[in-house]
Amino acid sequence: MDGIERAQSGRRAGRNMSRRSMSRSSWSMEDVFTGSRNSRVNEDEEALKWAAIEKLPTYDRLRTSIMQSFMENEHRQNKDNKVVDVTKMDFAERQKFIDKIFKVAEEDNQKFLEKFRNRIDKVGIRLPTVEVRLKNLTVQADCYIGSRALPTLLNVAQNIAESALGLLGIRWAKRAKLTILKDVSGIVKPARMALLLGPPSSGKTTLLLALAGKLDPSLETQGEITYNGYKLNEFVPQKTSAYISQNDVHIGEMTVKETLDFSARCQGVGTRYELLGELARREKQAGIFPEPEVDLFMKATAIKGAESSLITDYTLKILGLDICRDTIVGDQMQRGISGGQKKRVTTGEMIVGPTKTLFMDEISTGLDSSTTFQIVKCLQQIAHLTDATILMSLLQPAPETFDLFDDIFLLAEGRIVYQGPREHILEFFESCGFRCPERKGAADFLQEVTSRKDQEQYWSDRSRPYRYVSVEEFAARFKRFHVGMQLDNELSLPFDKSHGHRAALVFSRYSVPKLEVLRACFDREWLLIKKNSFVYIFKTVQIILIAFIASTVFIRTRMHTRNEADGAVYVGALLFSMIINLFNGFAELSMTIMRLPVFYKHRDLLFHPAWTFTLPNMILNIPMSILESIAWIGMTYYSIGFAPEASRFFKHLLLVFLIQQMASGIFRLTAGLCRSMIIANTGGALTLLVLFMLGGFILPRGEIPSWWVWGYWVSPLTYAFNAITVNEMLAPRWMDKLASDNRTSLGVAVLESFDVFPDKNWYWIGAAALLGFTVLFNVLYTVSLMYLSPLGKPQAIISEEAAQELEAGHEEPKTPRRLSKKGSKTTSLSAADGNNSREMAIRRMSSQATGNDSGRNESSLEAANGVAPKRGMVLPFAPLAMSFDEVNYYVDMPAEMKEQGVQDEKLQLLREVTGAFRPGVLTALMGVSGAGKTTLMDVLAGRKTGGYIDGDIRISGFPKKQETFARISGYCEQNDIHSPQVTVKESLIFSAYLRLPKEVSKEDKMIFVDEVMELVELHSLKDALVGLPGITGLSTEQRKRLTIAVELVANPSIIFMDEPTSGLDARAAAIVMRTVRNTVDTGRTVVCTIHQPSIDIFEAFDELLLMKRGGQVIYSGPLGRNSHKIIEYFEAIPGVPKIKDKYNPATWMLEVSSMAAEARLGMDFAEHYRSSSLYQRNKALVKELSAPPPGAEDLYFPTQYSQSLGGQFKSCIWKQWWTYWRSPDYNLVRFFFTLASALLVGTMFWKIGTRRESSTDLTMIIGAMYAAVLFVGINNCSTVQPVVAVERTVFYRERAAGMYSSLPYALAQVFCEIPYVFVQTSYYTLIVYAMVSFEWTVEKFFWFFFVSFFSFLYFTYYGMMTVSITPNHQVASIFAAAFYALFNLFSGFFIPRPKIPKWWVWYYWICPVAWTVYGLIISQYGDVEDLITVPGMLERPSIKWYIENHFGYEPGFMGPVAGVLVAFTVFFAFMFAFCIKVLNFQMR
Repeated sequence: MDGIERAQSGRRAGRNMSRRSMSRSSWSMEDVFTGSRNSRVNEDEEALKWAAIEKLPTYDRLRTSIMQSFMENEHRQNKDNKVVDVTKMDFAERQKFIDKIFKVAEEDNQKFLEKFRNRIDKVGIRLPTVEVRLKNLTVQADCYIGSRALPTLLNVAQNIAESALGLLGIRWAKRAKLTILKDVSGIVKPARMALLLGPPSSGKTTLLLALAGKLDPSLETQGEITYNGYKLNEFVPQKTSAYISQNDVHIGEMTVKETLDFSARCQGVGTRYELLGELARREKQAGIFPEPEVDLFMKATAIKGAESSLITDYTLKILGLDICRDTIVGDQMQRGISGGQKKRVTTGEMIVGPTKTLFMDEISTGLDSSTTFQIVKCLQQIAHLTDATILMSLLQPAPETFDLFDDIFLLAEGRIVYQGPREHILEFFESCGFRCPERKGAADFLQEVTSRKDQEQYWSDRSRPYRYVSVEEFAARFKRFHVGMQLDNELSLPFDKSHGHRAALVFSRYSVPKLEVLRACFDREWLLIKKNSFVYIFKTVQIILIAFIASTVFIRTRMHTRNEADGAVYVGALLFSMIINLFNGFAELSMTIMRLPVFYKHRDLLFHPAWTFTLPNMILNIPMSILESIAWIGMTYYSIGFAPEASRFFKHLLLVFLIQQMASGIFRLTAGLCRSMIIANTGGALTLLVLFMLGGFILPRGEIPSWWVWGYWVSPLTYAFNAITVNEMLAPRWMDKLASDNRTSLGVAVLESFDVFPDKNWYWIGAAALLGFTVLFNVLYTVSLMYLSPLGKPQAIISEEAAQELEAGHEEPKTPRRLSKKGSKTTSLSAADGNNSREMAIRRMSSQATGNDSGRNESSLEAANGVAPKRGMVLPFAPLAMSFDEVNYYVDMPAEMKEQGVQDEKLQLLREVTGAFRPGVLTALMGVSGAGKTTLMDVLAGRKTGGYIDGDIRISGFPKKQETFARISGYCEQNDIHSPQVTVKESLIFSAYLRLPKEVSKEDKMIFVDEVMELVELHSLKDALVGLPGITGLSTEQRKRLTIAVELVANPSIIFMDEPTSGLDARAAAIVMRTVRNTVDTGRTVVCTIHQPSIDIFEAFDELLLMKRGGQVIYSGPLGRNSHKIIEYFEAIPGVPKIKDKYNPATWMLEVSSMAAEARLGMDFAEHYRSSSLYQRNKALVKELSAPPPGAEDLYFPTQYSQSLGGQFKSCIWKQWWTYWRSPDYNLVRFFFTLASALLVGTMFWKIGTRRESSTDLTMIIGAMYAAVLFVGINNCSTVQPVVAVERTVFYRERAAGMYSSLPYALAQVFCEIPYVFVQTSYYTLIVYAMVSFEWTVEKFFWFFFVSFFSFLYFTYYGMMTVSITPNHQVASIFAAAFYALFNLFSGFFIPRPKIPKWWVWYYWICPVAWTVYGLIISQYGDVEDLITVPGMLERPSIKWYIENHFGYEPGFMGPVAGVLVAFTVFFAFMFAFCIKVLNFQMR
């Protein structure tokens, strides 16, 4: 600070001189020693340039600055000042500027912000600040009681029925009110960093959401929140403050920089430009020249509408994302940046904007402690020097990170226990009788001291007996504590609005002009189209292929214009053309739904209004659509031989284009309304079915029942069909011939037989209607995005006991009820009290006996329990060691890096890694983010699917074989992948049954599962559904423990854990580490990668393998007591600073070995390690372990899996059965769709089965059967895809773990479908059969049922097969849609078999739908001798004859048809199993 005072005191005397010297000293000390003459010249030159800039008009002056760069020559540095226009700085210049100013992010950020602050203070500008207050805030939620919350088919059906009755005001479900926050008051002050701490599910997220004004409206809230004295409804909180969520939702195809640039463009520059203008005005008056770099930075970050701003480069730098700037973010199927980097992108996305009030929810998940420290440090500087208001919740803040905060909010059970300066918090707890022990982080202490389980160990006065202090008591004592009293005083005085700066709050919803936002959205849309070019190319190629098929089926040499029958074939061709282009829009559905989560996030943050998202989407699809239409018409029009006039050709082209646009519109609208893949597929299919049935070509207009006629007029296909047929049939070649009655012209006769208006104006009516529909659908789509919110509400559940206690009048149940919105956790009273005294004793003993002897836990645990605690781990296992020597790993060089001029073909991710893991020793794999920890684990565990590995890996001296290794190892992945619809206990039983040897009896397995649950402390959750991460079910920490338990029940000898503690708070991390430690003490070999260890966690490890960027080892060896071994190793290196007292060794070690430290010391730690005695010792150890001990045998198992195929199948079908039973969104939706289709078909074709007058009736019936089966089939096919895709990710993990082979899994999936499809077929056939009134004979009904059942089944299996041969269900849906078109064409409906050219007839015989239609027709009409009228035929033929001759159906062919239908079903199921086995789409 003295620099600032100096500058201020000497302001009048030598203003320019003193500031110059300051600026120079900050640039480079050498300047002082270089000749003063040289620098004087530079100074004068710079002053002249400033004077020139000052004379520019304001607009230009705010865009022009001076860029300094140094030219080095032998003796001295020359400063080169060039005047730049900040709007025209290119990427390289911006990069150079950022790299020069911020070499070491946190130190240089501090210097820079001080200069910035100094500049603003000089002219006396006060920055706008925001003070957020909350008074008596209470938040409550409604929740169900008991098992009703498990989403089985029955429960969901009941819930739906209840909510329907609820609309009428009838309620009978048991519900209870659950209080999430209770009477919370506090002040978040500007220019101070505030930390929000609390155990899991204490309401941290709810509090942050409430402060940011983003609470779910279904929650009841009381109390008030104000910003600078304004209530939330008096300004726009979403724009004034930014809430940074714990879930990372990003578009996977965009790079990190593109994501942040888009965000910066949407959020604009806020008041930065106004500030700059005022600053420039005052500086000009005072005659001050600013510091060049501060000036350049401020001007460059205040430009409005820049496509890529300097603020993005700055944010990337301080968040440490500059190394992955051009890497795609990635998603489940595309490998992108790491989890920790994704977290930082989520943070960066909000801080590139102008908002200075930040509510950050657990931003450190997946980051190592040094990165967290660096980011929090930068945010602290921003808070202190730019007066920002920051409240951040962190799970496991390390002590040094904790010390960066000024204020602490401590939350427990929804109450504020403490809120005020950090200095007084420990004093407050000491006044309550609790003390934080040495070598314990304050944050960890604070999270545990309020919990019933962990409180006792901190009781300070041992002379007095301990008693439990409840959260309410702490809260009451805080009100009497001096900090609490002061807070009350502050809150009792209202905020003085005159002090507030009007610019601090935002009063308009969108801070950037609409056109700018639209431009940003256009650019992003175009970018995504380029990145997704594969999809568009695929669609175009697909349409060209189908066009080729269509033009060879309806080839012009076979197409005549003689009579009505020829006319009908032409109409078939036109219809086919229309339907293909309609189906072509189906891909929009999944592509829109993929984009929705990101859209909803941006919409809620008010980045852009809905129409700026939909408009670019729609407009940029037009060129694609034109291309596809031209491709289609070019291929088909003349080769089919439609009317040859040029005008008709272009009119036809226009119609096809409009049909495509209309289809895109209707599918987008469906996606916007349905919002989830499964429901949307159903919604999409239903829409199509209605359009199809009422388009006037399956049911001619005159035949539509009176109650459906309105549908004919609102179906876009009606207009398309009328227009396209009128355009063709009114051509001269049809009009110049006479029809069979020798009166009307042939064209008109054909039109009349199809009930189309024979009027040429209908072409333009149709085209205009399609255009209108296109606009309407897109407008409705935009409206749906504006007003609908994403689906999926996590339901809070309370068990019966807890609810009864609530009702009995205890406000709080005595059980430690931890209720989160995410799921339910309840413990019965007895268990809670029984466990905690025992556990307390264990904790006390183990906290006294720290030290690294592995015997430390056994004695204490046994003493405490009175039983041998390792009972659970008694199943025998062989302890195994693993050694690896000179392991290297390469991947192919990514395309992005090649574009930047990297020459190498391969990128090396691991370099010559050597080490060993031994039984009973807990090894930590550490390193900064991106050092290759997970890569090394994947390589050693054999989980990599790509890349090149070389080096020697041995298990107890024998070379590692993956098949046997999978049997004796467990791997806990970082992202916890589990089947969402099973409960915790079921997950464990499944794993145990499949992975424990056959010899272990069923009872033992169940006991073992229970004991593992005890060990991992999951007992209270055994009936909770796992759910999808971040959406439903278990919280992060519970999923972590489940992941570990699933591996433990396999009783492995070697366990790998990838970041078992990331995403957990201190208490949960302690529970997980306790689990891990217990596991090691049974004599297993355990290796963990770990990011952010607290001192306790770090010192639970015995050995450490430390890596640096580039995959090189820089330390491998023991930690020693209190980590003394590793500290000695690093402190022995000359130039490494000594560790501070009480400092976390893990953090210190990452700091002293960082890239920056290497650069400072001018050495390579990897080289230093390779030349140390430690390395020689490790080499010797590896050598010793790589020779098998005498008499040892290599691992051998008689079978690859522990269970027989039958056993595997039984377990798989058991799990699949539960999954299906609990997937209501899949099964109920499917059942609902089938019911709707059956009723639609029934009401449209009411009693048509009895009418047998003309061939039109027959065509209608065939159309009806064809359409109904096809649509229900397609719906089965598309709804099954996402279900299989979700289960497949779990399957990859379980198969890699050696649980089962692919066949039993696939068979289980196949068999599970059968009962559901059976139920579906039953009610479908009954409804349709009765309403259409076919003949009621047993045989005919049975055949109808049989054909429908197998048709639905083969469609379902076909859907499963498409997923198994494609990487994700988006591609699967496009692939499946390609074949729907062919199924359509060859079903025998558009063109009867005798009319199909002989070179395509083979496809008719292998088209499953054709066989379905075949079976339905001959089973119903194969024996009917009634006579019918046929246009163009003089004699009336019998139905049997007509079916045989016109459609080519042999009446006696029912047996073979049945056989073929069964064969198709089996074939698709077999293909599914085969592809699941052979293809692996997981990229690792």
